[in-house]
Amino acid sequence: MESESGSSVRLKVFNLNCWAIPYISKHRQVRVQHLGDLLNQKNFDLALLQEVWSERDFESLRQKLLPNYTWAHYFRSGFIGSGLCVFSKHPIQEVFQHTYSLNGYPYKIHHGDWFCGKAAGMLVLEICGILVNVYVTHLHAEYNREHDYYLAHRVAQAWELAQFIHHTSRRADMVLLCGDLNSHPGDIGYRLIKEWIGLEDSYLETQDFQGCEDGSTMVPNNCFVNPREMEHFPRGVRIDYILFKAISGFRITCETLTTTTGNISDDATGRSIPLSDHEALMATLAIRPAPIEQNRDSTRDAETQASLMGVLHEAWTEMGLGLAGARQWVYSTGHLFSLGLLLLFLGVGSMLFEEIPWVAEALFMILGAIVLLGSGGLYLTSLHESKALYEAQAEIELAMEMAKEVQPEAVELSSTSSLLRTSIQSESK
Repeated sequence: MESESGSSVRLKVFNLNCWAIPYISKHRQVRVQHLGDLLNQKNFDLALLQEVWSERDFESLRQKLLPNYTWAHYFRSGFIGSGLCVFSKHPIQEVFQHTYSLNGYPYKIHHGDWFCGKAAGMLVLEICGILVNVYVTHLHAEYNREHDYYLAHRVAQAWELAQFIHHTSRRADMVLLCGDLNSHPGDIGYRLIKEWIGLEDSYLETQDFQGCEDGSTMVPNNCFVNPREMEHFPRGVRIDYILFKAISGFRITCETLTTTTGNISDDATGRSIPLSDHEALMATLAIRPAPIEQNRDSTRDAETQASLMGVLHEAWTEMGLGLAGARQWVYSTGHLFSLGLLLLFLGVGSMLFEEIPWVAEALFMILGAIVLLGSGGLYLTSLHESKALYEAQAEIELAMEMAKEVQPEAVELSSTSSLLRTSIQSESK
């Protein structure tokens, strides 16, 4: 593995959403142990994991993997944790974490994303003289594709992730992004990340693929997957990714990509069970020296620029819809807050009149306090959401303006492609 002599460097990467929620996930501890066995057996260079919600599970894996993976890091965030961790055979030079500004709602307790503190973790490695920026993330879950209340949040997270990678990878020779994006390949979140940074998808670029049909990472025949969620996707969905990009002086190809196909490990009863409700991704990337001119960032051609403009405009529109809804909540909860104040004043004022029963006074006070606290919390949550979406929308608007100045001829093409995409989406609905 020497790049100086002109030979290629092969990087073996493993990615998995582990579905390791304490007290909830089935066979969690058994699956974590079998995961450790698999990682030791396959001897990857990097293992990037999501939904490892227990630090005890992380430490258990760390001890099990120490003979082969001497470097590890667990990204801590939110009340519960980000669930992100990484194991590496190569020394980790730097680590950094970016917590997303938007991550669901605190009153959606049954979903729990807000309490997790979803984030993007970054680590810097030097492998045979090649500086590699590695990113691992887990975006907000979809829950209901037909009525996706979190779409604006997930698009905002995708934009923050793309900007985070864009601004932190300028010294790197290579960028590697792994994780559960909770976005199908055609969704705006995936396209925004891929096109803004210029990443390559290992599934689309691989020379040798083995695994689930269409590269799916959630499949109906997995016993941990809810069949109702797969009713419209009989072949499964692809929402987990290994994405990469060579920045300068190198060329990257994906030689092999493999997914698990359901049952791998055996529990105490001898019954085969999957590692998770997601399928794992295992890729072999070949990094070769290349002329600097071949990878140097240059002005995009008109068609590529038009595609990017269409993606940016679509993301801007989705955030605008989310912003309108957030502002409506700010307006409504503001009025409820005023009603709570009025009830409190009525309760205090009724104390001045002896003929009013104390039960009525107490009722006014209790109702006023409940409305005041509830509406106040919703008001602050909606205000934060509206400000975050407004900021993300303003950033995208500036990016579109700068793109227009670079290549004005791409604007007409992007308008045409946006109209075509809109018509296709409306017909599919």
